[in-house]
Amino acid sequence: MLRRRWTGPLLLATLLTVLAPLPSQAAGPPPAEAPAAAAGATAPRTSAATSTVPLPSLSATATQVASGLRRPTALAAPDDGTGRLFITEKSGTVRVYHPDTGLARTPLIDITSAVDETGNERGLLGMALPPDFAESQDLYLAYTALPDGAVTLARYRLDASRLEVLLSQEHAEYSNHNGGQLAFGPDGKLYWSIGDGGGSGDPFRAGQRLDTLLGKIVRIDVGRACGTLPYCVPGDNPFVGTANARPEIWLYGLRNPWRFSFDRADGSLWIGDVGQGHWEEVDHLAPGQGGANLGWSCYEGLEKFDGGHCPPGEEYTEPVFTYSPYTGGCSVIGGHVYRGRKYADLVGGTYIATDYCSSTVWALRPDGRGGYEEAEIGQMPTQVTSIGTTADGEFYVVNDLPGGLHRVSFTREEPTCRVDRTVRSWGTGTTVDLTVTNTGDTPVNGWALRFPLAFGQKVVSDWNTDLTQLSNVITAADAEHNATIPPGGSVTLGYLADHTGDASAPPRFTLNGDACAVGR
Repeated sequence: MLRRRWTGPLLLATLLTVLAPLPSQAAGPPPAEAPAAAAGATAPRTSAATSTVPLPSLSATATQVASGLRRPTALAAPDDGTGRLFITEKSGTVRVYHPDTGLARTPLIDITSAVDETGNERGLLGMALPPDFAESQDLYLAYTALPDGAVTLARYRLDASRLEVLLSQEHAEYSNHNGGQLAFGPDGKLYWSIGDGGGSGDPFRAGQRLDTLLGKIVRIDVGRACGTLPYCVPGDNPFVGTANARPEIWLYGLRNPWRFSFDRADGSLWIGDVGQGHWEEVDHLAPGQGGANLGWSCYEGLEKFDGGHCPPGEEYTEPVFTYSPYTGGCSVIGGHVYRGRKYADLVGGTYIATDYCSSTVWALRPDGRGGYEEAEIGQMPTQVTSIGTTADGEFYVVNDLPGGLHRVSFTREEPTCRVDRTVRSWGTGTTVDLTVTNTGDTPVNGWALRFPLAFGQKVVSDWNTDLTQLSNVITAADAEHNATIPPGGSVTLGYLADHTGDASAPPRFTLNGDACAVGR
């Protein structure tokens, strides 16, 4: 699941000076408890099944069920039997939606007097409901606070309409990269993501520093207080006892982890980390993988970041999925692994994410061989800011402008194209032949095949196509003699590419925008 990169003497000779002492990697924290064993948790009404339907055969659609939201940022479902959804709005309000009665006009919570919403990325950003919400009536909110934009975690006592600040991190210089996701893990602890402090290129070098909460995911116990703190630091946090390190840190090396989630079935952690401009990335970590360094700002995605901060002796955990803004994307919106029952036979065990600009629905699934299947399976509404689930694991999304709530559904639609691959590699070169078959019942008149190359590959020449490469994104258009593909017919095209170590074939394809099945 996790691949380590760049270790050993060569790295040590080329990287920069470390800013803070680093923990030993010899012994990590114990594995997290199984989700059903979390403190105070009720047995989930969800499915742990993993679908075997090929990802290109999936189609995701969204149906609007409510409008009138003002820049919604997050949604969560109380597991209290009411069937409600809670939705945060950037200004500092929380609205309530029920499938039977719609969106309530009066906010459930209003903390606008405490929230700094200046700038596009400040405001009320995240919300989490504890397993005992039905009894405690407590919510946890992440927001940028007045007067100076400090990123802040607070407990809101619903029965008393009282806001209690638990933890804050200064964030005054720039208004962007605040993170803001909150989620209770399968261990019952609260996890919170915070961006690197904003600006461009990690100006504070926060990602690799351990003396700040910027560029981190933190983990705390909000069920009790310790000393003068209104929370406790779990003793198995990876940097407890490390000199000059904040003990609340769980993961570091993040740029702006806007949305992360835990798989309800296995407790693993999925993170969507927004890129600088070259790469958007998704990370996937096993339960208990505290202390992992996700690379920023030494790396953006899989690429060494020019001018980044690379302390010596570090081990970096690679993302499991990256995509370039040349796909039309700009900010990854991390989602969830589907564990509901309604579509379990289609997408059970599949991670679903999207992008704020392209609205592409990305589907990822471990392939059982240490890698991941991936496909584009549809479009979300424009400017989705968050993917949330009901207590039963069904998906909803909210979008920024014009401010709507949408229910997500999945269907099976067999692809009308298939791509078979033949790869021959040597040294630093590779040739790839692609056979594109029209598996539909109508001719394809004029075509464009789009696919990504593995990181470090660059096309040198091509045949039977007019091929262009932007970053790792390839668009192969028809040549004059093969512009039509009849039903059941095929065309073959190919390319020669240089590579820097990864000579693998493209993992996914779209033909005229529709996902293709991937053959051999």
